[in-house]
Parts: sequence; structure tokens; C-alpha cells
Amino acid sequence: MSYRRIADIDFAALTRGRFHPSPDDWADEVLYFLLVDRFSDGGERGYRDNDGAIVATGATPPLRAADRELAVATPEDAARWREAGLDWAGGTLAGLRSKLGYLRRLGVTAIWVSPVLRQVAGQPTYHGYGIQDFLDVDAHFGRPEDLRALVADAHAQGLRVILDVVLNHAGDVFGYEGDSRPVWTGQRYPVKGFRDEDGAAVLPIGPIPRSYPHGGVWPAELQSTATFTGKGRIADWDRFPEYLEGDFEGFKDIALGEGPPDDYRPSAALLALVRAYQYWIAYADLDGFRVDTVKHMDPGAARFFAAAIHEFAQSIGKERFYLVAEITGDRAFAYGTLDAVGMDAALGLADVQDRLERVAKGTADPAEYFALFRNSLQVGRESHTWFRDKVVTSYDDHDQVRKGPWKARFAAGEPGRRLALVALALNAATLGIPCVYYGFEQEFDGEGGHDRYIREAMFGGAFGPFRSRGGHAFDEEHETYRQLSEILAVRRRLPALRRGRQYLRPTSADGVRFASPAAPGLLPWSRIFADHEVLVAVNTDPDRVRTAWVTVDNDLHAEGDRLTCRYSSEPAFAGGQVSVSARNGKAVQLTLPPAGVVIYERSPMTQ
Repeated sequence: MSYRRIADIDFAALTRGRFHPSPDDWADEVLYFLLVDRFSDGGERGYRDNDGAIVATGATPPLRAADRELAVATPEDAARWREAGLDWAGGTLAGLRSKLGYLRRLGVTAIWVSPVLRQVAGQPTYHGYGIQDFLDVDAHFGRPEDLRALVADAHAQGLRVILDVVLNHAGDVFGYEGDSRPVWTGQRYPVKGFRDEDGAAVLPIGPIPRSYPHGGVWPAELQSTATFTGKGRIADWDRFPEYLEGDFEGFKDIALGEGPPDDYRPSAALLALVRAYQYWIAYADLDGFRVDTVKHMDPGAARFFAAAIHEFAQSIGKERFYLVAEITGDRAFAYGTLDAVGMDAALGLADVQDRLERVAKGTADPAEYFALFRNSLQVGRESHTWFRDKVVTSYDDHDQVRKGPWKARFAAGEPGRRLALVALALNAATLGIPCVYYGFEQEFDGEGGHDRYIREAMFGGAFGPFRSRGGHAFDEEHETYRQLSEILAVRRRLPALRRGRQYLRPTSADGVRFASPAAPGLLPWSRIFADHEVLVAVNTDPDRVRTAWVTVDNDLHAEGDRLTCRYSSEPAFAGGQVSVSARNGKAVQLTLPPAGVVIYERSPMTQ
């Protein structure tokens, strides 16, 4: 059922019983981010179900190589395909539920699910960020029961669920006088009325009759002009206080309260939203939230929300309920904000993503990426291990704010497609909690002048990947899927790859003169946990074999020790060994094929 008022919820009854516990350490997890509307509609055939059996029913066949580009073969076809990318595609929670085995076998351990709460009627906010009812699931995605069933099945599969939540704004739930979208000037604009389900701003501001469940905003505690700042849309996204008070285009900014963080006075709207999200934690047994647009919230509001959510989750046995904050901007700003608001991790939407992509493609100095973690004194931390579970690392995402108007997945064009595995290895085996954006394991290559082009429908439909229509991409035999699953299996087995300190390793062509690795070329790094060193190396050159001497820890190895290859993108090399030599302290010689990846280890405890 869905509630009309927060006051109607019986929290005592809701919180009885046992809830799924938090992980021992979120640094052990691997996230997978998907847009529900673009992932699965449950109508596919020829994929493996949650138990691994081939599904023979379903209307949508697997995508064939010959299907690529067919949806844009003529100008008319291309226009239809592009238009389809702007509207609801048809993915559902039930469809996602049917693909949990696909995700488990890939090796991810936690699913970051896009917002699923009810959207403003008649608007194509398939991404979920235009919420009209904070206590109901949008019918496009399913019902509240579908969310609860998804989480229960995910837990049974060994997967956790992090729900994307919106606190900063609601959807386009009211209209200004003249039904325009005025620009922020610092002053409140007159409001015409709440929108009805046809989009007309004709409902009076105030309590909305229950006969209008798809009009205005719900729950009822939000039905007041005081809920919204009402100051028009943001034009300058970096000007204070415009970026805190302004609307996101048509979305309406919520007035969360006022005052400094240490003496913040939450608004009635913030109190209602906190209670609404506490309801979803208990109802669906969720494991964490990804909190949207934290930069655009008062620090005091974000801190209040974090404290209230953490305390509620702990009260029902979720000791480490995870709050991942979307904080755009440079690293110092992101971590300063993270510390101030008390959330658990920051999404590295600027420095981390951009630098990881450029280093993986061999166009940037590797130190540029590794220094983000190493120079931790710049953000007030004395050990780079602090970054282990405080940053979520990735390179592709659903909006790519950092790239401006032109969006492009990593595998769009050369050399990204050939270096896809290098990027995945950098993401999975360096500090931080790795996050895979849906479709990368199938080398999706969307690009264009709009967000839609990096939001392909994985299940096919009218806006399928690779400019196709009507074929799904849940291919567990895809080379990138298989290789990533092997890398993540090694990550699960080796604690150093999840929790260890991190060192970018000097290299040498002649074994005498060592220096920081150059780009493109052989890029090695070590993760050390206690007395266990794991050496990872990638070749960011997609065209040439690269050989180099690579430094390893001088104290953990003796001359003549041997390191064993636990993973290689060239299967013939897996299980092979290299000998430790007394060079630059200690070093081993590695040879990697173009765009190759290797993982070596020697554990004194087991040898």
C-alpha cells in the first residue's frame, strides 16, 4: 500500500522483526549503477536466469552483431531512435529482479538503483529524479511490493541494494505565475498553483484532496508554499547562494531549513522527507542511499539527514547503513563537504572519473590519478588508507557533468574500446569502492550531444545499445564481462586488493634507471595489506607490447623470491611466475601485451 501522510505510518509495526545486516567493511564491496528504466523489462529470452539456466521464453532475443546501427539506417529511423531515448523505455523492478544472477556472476556485490519513487504525471522523467510522491513507487517501475521483493531476492543472492534518493528538490509539482521558468534573482516568485495530473497549475496551494493522488506533491505534509524556496531556476551553478536556493530547471527546490551546521533548524519539509526515507529503509530492507545533489543542499540539512538516517538504521540493526554523497567539485571541496555533513563516502564525479579515464587511455601521467589518493594531507588526513571506503570510483555515469554538452562512454571509439579492460582493472584494483556503470561490461559505446546517448536500454526496445532496436545485451559470454568477472573474483580472494595501502611503482627499461611510469605504457601499482603485497600492472598502450622492470617492496621480498600470476588478460600467462631481483631495492620484470592486465602476488603467510 501507499500512504498519503507520514503521520499514517505505524513505525512500531514496521520495524518489528529482523533486518539484513550491513557488511563488515564497505571497502569489500563492488557497486553496479543502473537506471531502472534502461536496464531490463523482464521480456528477454536467451539469457541466463538467476540460477544460471537459459531462459527460452520472452519476446526479445539476444542482440546480434548484425543488429548494430540498424536502428539508424535511414534518417527517419535515426530520428525515431533518438526520440525514443528521451522517453520512458520500459525497464522495471521486476526486470531487474530477473537479472540478479547476471550481476552476481559478474562479481558485483551491491546494486545502486536509480530513484524509483513516483514521478510527476505526464513528464518523461524516466531517470527518477522528478519525484511527485515520496511515499509511493512509480507505476512505470512497478509497485512498492516489487521494490521489497527485489531487495529480498538480492539479499538471497548475496547482493546489497543502495537506493538513489532525492532530498534537495521535488519534480515540477507547481507552476509560477505565467507558468514560466524564471531565473534565480534571490527573491521569491509568485506561485500560481500545484499542477494536476495533466500538468496544469490549477490546484490551490495547500491541502490536496485524496481524489488528486497524481497532482501536487505528496505526502500531505509537503503541501505548502513553505516547502519550496520558490526563487526560480539556477543559471550560475557555482554562485552562492544561487546553487543552494535555485530550481534545477523545472524541478522545484525544497526549503530544508536554515542556520549553521552546528545549530541547524530543519524545516517541516526536511522532517517529513527524513521520515519518508526512514520508512523506505524499513519497508524494503535497504542497505544504503546514494544521496543526490548534496552540493546543492545546506551543509546543516545534509548533516541532519545523515545523522537521522544513520541513527534510524542502527536502531533496526543496520550498523553501517551506507550514505554515498554526490558532491561535484574538486577533491578538497568534496572531502571537506563529506566531513562536514557526516556521510560515508563521496562520489568522485570530477577529479576521480576524469583522471581515471585519461590515465586508462594513456593520455595522462599516471601520477595524476594516483596522487588523488596519496596526497591525503591536502584534505586533512594523515594516511591515504582513509580513502579506502570514503570514495566511490568510476569513469562512466549517467550524466557526465564533467564533460559538458558532449557525452561519451569510455568505449566510444578508439582506443577506448580496446582499453576497456585496462579501465576496469584500474577501477577494481585501486583504492576506493569501485562502481561499474551498467553496460560497460558489454562495452556500450554511446556518445552524443545529450544525456540520452549514454543511457541506452540494455534490454533493447526502441532505444537499444549500439544504435539498435529489439535486441538485449545480457551476454555472459562477452569477453569484457568474462574478464571483469575474473578480476573481481581475484579481488574477493585477496584482501590487499580491497583494503591495502596503495603505491604507484617506479619502472625501468634497463633495470638500472628507475622513474615514475610514463604514458602510454606499462603502469604498475602495489596494494599492501599487513605483510601481503599484490602487484597489479596494466599496459595503457593499445598497440605495442611493453616490457619493464617494476619495483616491489624491498622488505617483503628477498632476491630469488617468485611472484605468481593470479590473473592475466592473456590466459596462457596465468599461473606463471617472475623472479625477484635486487634492482632499485627489489624488482621484477614484466611483459604485457597491448592493453594487457596482470595481477601477481606472493604471500609469506602461505609460502
